[in-house]
Amino acid sequence: MRAFFAVLPPQEIRDHLAAHLEPRRDADTERVWRWTRVEHLHLTLAFLADLPEHREDELAQAAAEWAARQQPLRMQWGRAGAFPDPGGAKVIWIGVTAEEVGRELSGWSRSLRDLSSHAGADVDGQRFVPHVTVARSARRVRAGRWVQSLDAYESPPFDVSEVVLMQSHLGEGPGRSPRYEVRRTLSLGADR
Repeated sequence: MRAFFAVLPPQEIRDHLAAHLEPRRDADTERVWRWTRVEHLHLTLAFLADLPEHREDELAQAAAEWAARQQPLRMQWGRAGAFPDPGGAKVIWIGVTAEEVGRELSGWSRSLRDLSSHAGADVDGQRFVPHVTVARSARRVRAGRWVQSLDAYESPPFDVSEVVLMQSHLGEGPGRSPRYEVRRTLSLGADR
């Protein structure tokens, strides 16, 4: 199965970001970008291109034990960027505002990737940058002005008390977008 571990923010945070994105989406008159649907806004911690279904329970148990040892955290989305870079981007993103939160999320990502690899998943090994993808392009395009227009964005702060394991069903959503299914919800700090 194609899956990922993620932080899902409260709906009001997704709506806040979506409202900020709306005029930018409307300004994309050439339709260079595919803008992320509001219900798909999330922060991926570990992407599993292929998780053997018969190993899901094993991974979920290990991840639940990991989550119980983690401290919930307070997060705020802000700052914009592009992958691979603004001069030739395929992805525009919003990051997190606090460096210490970014470091914590990087640690979470490493741990969840290790657990997933141990469970036999094909894990994405790219360098982790905590971010929320807000737009994608099929080809590399100049994105400097888009990044600049998004860089001042800041969400209201919100509490992260759980991490989810999501399954991605490619092409099964509206307009052949992916459909995401929450497979497991992992509560943070249960052992504290």
